Amino acid sequence: MPQKVTLAGPGSSKFILLGEDDPDDQEMLTDVFSSIDKSFILFFVNSGKEVISALEKFRDDQLPCLIVLDYNMPGLNGADILREIGGNPRYKDVPKVVWSTSGHEKFKQVCLQLGAIDYVIKPSNNRDLEMIARYMLSLCLV
Repeated sequence: MPQKVTLAGPGSSKFILLGEDDPDDQEMLTDVFSSIDKSFILFFVNSGKEVISALEKFRDDQLPCLIVLDYNMPGLNGADILREIGGNPRYKDVPKVVWSTSGHEKFKQVCLQLGAIDYVIKPSNNRDLEMIARYMLSLCLV
């Protein structure tokens, strides 16, 4: 079931769609994003199919400023999702970042070829997590 975490007040245009099925990672991301900038709305979905479904339900003026995809999600993985939405011009201007526990170069290259602007490894410490979160937030301001 999708989970909307509002860090912002009404009328915020800073909206991030996060495909992440691990509740611990969802909580960790919510904490780190809110510690950096509370003006964002985070919308979590738990499977690849839910990412696609959520994107299809948003109007053009409701699209997220960033899509973050866990590489290993149930149903469709990060590469599958990129493949599904890659041909749709509606999503071409929305930056897409894949984040994963796997540093496998082949996974990274496939995701980049399918339209991800980056592939980042899930960090093992809070300092690195904060750096990655700041980087992701900066992609919304481009």
